[in-house]
Amino acid sequence: MIGVWIAIAVLALVTFGIGMLIAREGRQVWTLLASAMIFALAGYAWQGAPDVPAAPRQAVETVMPASEALIDVRRGFYNVEGIQPSRYVVIADGFSRKGQHIDAAGLLRNGVSENPEDGQAWLALALALSDHTRGRVTPPVAYAFERARAASQGSPAPAYFQGLMRMRMGDLGGARDFWRQAVEDASEDARGREYVAAQLERLEGVINVLGENPRAPRAPMMQAPATPQ
Repeated sequence: MIGVWIAIAVLALVTFGIGMLIAREGRQVWTLLASAMIFALAGYAWQGAPDVPAAPRQAVETVMPASEALIDVRRGFYNVEGIQPSRYVVIADGFSRKGQHIDAAGLLRNGVSENPEDGQAWLALALALSDHTRGRVTPPVAYAFERARAASQGSPAPAYFQGLMRMRMGDLGGARDFWRQAVEDASEDARGREYVAAQLERLEGVINVLGENPRAPRAPMMQAPATPQ
C-alpha cells in the first residue's frame, strides 16, 4: 500500500510544480493550489482504499507520472518565453506524449549528435529512455543524464529529474539527495532553482513523517498518456 502513497506523492509534487512554474511570482496562486491539493489528499486518506482487493487492478498498472507533465516541467527549466527548444526536441516530445519513447529517443540521438551541447536534448533523451525501460536507470539512461548535467552547467534540471527517477523507484532518500545537490549546484539566478527548493522542502516533510529510513517499495509504474497535449 505504501507504494501507492508514493505514487500519489509523485503526482502531487509534479502537479504542484507545474502550477508554480505557471504562476511564477503569484504566491496567492501557489497557496490556493497547495490548499486544494492538501484537501484532496486528506479526502483520499479519509475515504480512499487503494489496498481493497476489489479496486481495479488495471488502473494501478497503467497510471504513472505522465510524460506529458514531465515534458512541461522540463521545458519550464530551459525555455524562455517565446523561445522553443530544438526541432528534434519538439518532434520527440510529440512522440513521447503518445508513449512512442523509442521513436523519441531516436530523434533525440540525432539532435545531440548535431549539437552535443544541447542540455535539454540530452535530458529529454534520458527521460525518453527511462520511460522505455519503465523507470530502470540503465547505462544509456545514466550516460544521457551525465551529458545533460555537463551541458547544463548551473541548471538544477538534470539532478531534479534524476531525483524523480529515484522517487519512482521508491527511494525517497535518494531523491532528496539529488534535489539537495540540484539546489546547491545551481547558480543563484538559475531558472527553476526556487521551484526545486520548494519541492525539496515538501519531500523532506514527507520523509520526516515516514521516518529516518525513507526507503519504500517501488511505486507502481505509470505509462504516458495515449494522446498528445
